[in-house]
Amino acid sequence: MSCSRCQGLMVKEHFLDFDGTIGHMWASGYRCMNCGNVHDPIIEQHRRSRPEPVLTVSTDEFDYPEEEFEMDTHPVMKQAA
Repeated sequence: MSCSRCQGLMVKEHFLDFDGTIGHMWASGYRCMNCGNVHDPIIEQHRRSRPEPVLTVSTDEFDYPEEEFEMDTHPVMKQAA
């Protein structure tokens, strides 16, 4: 198994959950030997439940009328104090 972050070697490891509401709980998962990325079933479940970002295709068209903005610009140079 390779790491999804850096493609390094993942090794099986046991983790202790100190934040459990019913006491300490052991969980098993994988940790990357290269970058330390942790992969376990709970983390994967949370990653899947997040909404995926929507990709949009950009166009060269403006979303506003051209007459709304002045197209000629003037250089501005501020002097140092």
